[in-house]
Amino acid sequence: MQASEASESVETAKETGEADASAKAPLSGRRAQAARNDQLILAAARAVFLADPEAPIAAVAERANVGISALYRRYRSKEELIQRLSLDGLRRFIAEEEKALADEGEPWEAFTRFMRRCVETGTNSLTARFAGAFTPTEETYREGRRASALLQQILDRAKAAGVLRTEIVVGDLSLIFEQLQAIHLGDEQRTGQLRLRYLALMLDALHNVSGAALPGPPPSWEEIARMYDR
Repeated sequence: MQASEASESVETAKETGEADASAKAPLSGRRAQAARNDQLILAAARAVFLADPEAPIAAVAERANVGISALYRRYRSKEELIQRLSLDGLRRFIAEEEKALADEGEPWEAFTRFMRRCVETGTNSLTARFAGAFTPTEETYREGRRASALLQQILDRAKAAGVLRTEIVVGDLSLIFEQLQAIHLGDEQRTGQLRLRYLALMLDALHNVSGAALPGPPPSWEEIARMYDR
């Protein structure tokens, strides 16, 4: 083995935590290190691509402080990485939905807590942000349908309690989340403040109080789904 090859081999082991069978570390330790590296890459990718979906994959490696070769060993392309990010976002959103359905507090307060958590964590922003930038997998479609069904349950419960406007549908909330996540002004803290400010205004509009009927029909599931077609 040439010196350059040996150096690259050592670097690879450090980056991935996946040394060969002669390494002293137990398998569980190698897997734990690989999982930590993967989370570093995903966290970096979320930050990089939410700020600029056109950013090169090298920017992700730089932010995660891993070699580009280590990144490509996990994700063969930028599209594959974005697929993973979108699926991760859907699963985070589903976790928030399940938490909302388990919330037995006052109906309107439970609904507003759900909305606020989603905006603060950006759980619904990843998939929406990357719409049209990747080819959805069957798993993405499956989790998307699950997220939609759970969101429908949240809406049905709020409407049954008389706290949410009856015209509101799943597609309305999808576009509201997208609008709020599009707000970028100042640093991260200021952006977060403004998103919650405008969420408060939107919640006033969603509350089931007397007012004029909403103009036009709501977005259908088919219209929302077409956002992700390439």
